Amino acid sequence: MSHRILIVEDQPDICKLIRMTLEFGDFEIHETHDGESGLNMARAIKPTIMLLDVMMPGLLDGYQVCARVKADPELKHIRVVMLTARGQVTDI
Repeated sequence: MSHRILIVEDQPDICKLIRMTLEFGDFEIHETHDGESGLNMARAIKPTIMLLDVMMPGLLDGYQVCARVKADPELKHIRVVMLTARGQVTDI
């Protein structure tokens, strides 16, 4: 059984790198580039895993998308991995 993975990342180069890394596995990979479309796609495809950028353009950042996913009974089973380039102690 393949796992459905949703990548929510606004940087095309990072998206491409993640996709290239995952293409060798038995994964069904979907991509979107902002928080609103990421949340909508999560509702539509119900991924097993969501790779979610913390900082994205638009109305919802990664933290807000994650909070909404985890608050939704139909989505709360999704495993969310937060992605960030920020490394300050306060960010962690």
